[in-house]
Amino acid sequence: MSIRTFSIAGLSTESGTRSAQVLDLTFAGVSTKFPLFVLCGEQSGPTVVITAGIHGAEYVGIEAAMRLAKVTNVAELRGTLVIAPVSSMTSFAKRAIYLAPPDNKNLNRCFPGQSDGSFAEQLANWIFENLIKRADAYLDLHGGDLNEALELFSIISITGNAALDDRSMQLAAAFGLPSIITSEVKGSTISAAGRAGIPAVLAEVGGQGMWPETDVQLMVDGLHGALASIGMVTLTLERKPTRIMEQMNWLRSENDGMFYPKCKVGETVVKGQIVGSITDYLGNPVQTATAPIDGTVMFLVTTLAINKGDPLLSVGA
Repeated sequence: MSIRTFSIAGLSTESGTRSAQVLDLTFAGVSTKFPLFVLCGEQSGPTVVITAGIHGAEYVGIEAAMRLAKVTNVAELRGTLVIAPVSSMTSFAKRAIYLAPPDNKNLNRCFPGQSDGSFAEQLANWIFENLIKRADAYLDLHGGDLNEALELFSIISITGNAALDDRSMQLAAAFGLPSIITSEVKGSTISAAGRAGIPAVLAEVGGQGMWPETDVQLMVDGLHGALASIGMVTLTLERKPTRIMEQMNWLRSENDGMFYPKCKVGETVVKGQIVGSITDYLGNPVQTATAPIDGTVMFLVTTLAINKGDPLLSVGA
């Protein structure tokens, strides 16, 4: 068998081996670390890129990506796995939610990025140009942030290219989470991947700063299912039935203050139902949140503190 060499982001790996390195990168004058694993299978096959930690406090995805990188047997792997377990190190190190230091932008609203933009825009551009664009399929691992509880779901972007959208749907179905949401989020990793013609899935598992074994294993099982569906590994898993949701509506806070949810994650709500209230810092009511549509509460902020513009919850249908 001839030896193949796969090179990406300055890391070269021969077939049948794995490489691991923490890259030193600089964007907009700010230095950052970027851990990267490359697993080059003994057999040829597709290239799959997996990112986690785009939001640095979403720990289930980070731990699942790290575990996959460490335990995958390259002798049984067909193709190449590129795994970036902590894509936003400035966010991870500071335990920052939503917005990443130093420019306080949501990295998952910056893709495909700008080579001459702010820190987050340059980081997004580097990830897109060096990793995502090299993929035959792309998986981005997320979860509820430090302040969020959520239902299990995957998101795909509908591009209008029927063949591409079908490949993304099949990949999400193989991941096996109970719900698939077909709702484009502009500036997200998977939106940029879709526009580049790459099938992509964003998977959401866990939240509230926890990474229990059951959630991590659920994410790892999803990764194995997705990889098996495109022939990278040989594995049979029983998948749960999946429901398709065509929209996810977000509610946001109009005020700084304190948030009092009046619903639970996973609860079925009806349009107009009161799902939460916000008071000012003296306890005076300033906002009543009502469900925008009939549907299921897919994520919910669980902290008392709330800031103007913060998401409160989302309803999927």
